[in-house]
Amino acid sequence: MIPLLVVVLLALILFGAGFALKALWWIAVIVLIVWALGFVFRSAGSGGGRGRWYRW
Repeated sequence: MIPLLVVVLLALILFGAGFALKALWWIAVIVLIVWALGFVFRSAGSGGGRGRWYRW
């Protein structure tokens, strides 16, 4: 009974970790796309130069 519980627990942990890593990959891709679009659509700053599109 205990080996079965260990196997089930290990499968749940690995499934959860795999799902979390896949979700993190999708978040990273979305952030990369937003970051790249920021360079394309950034507004022109004062003095004719192109300004930063982020506020930090």
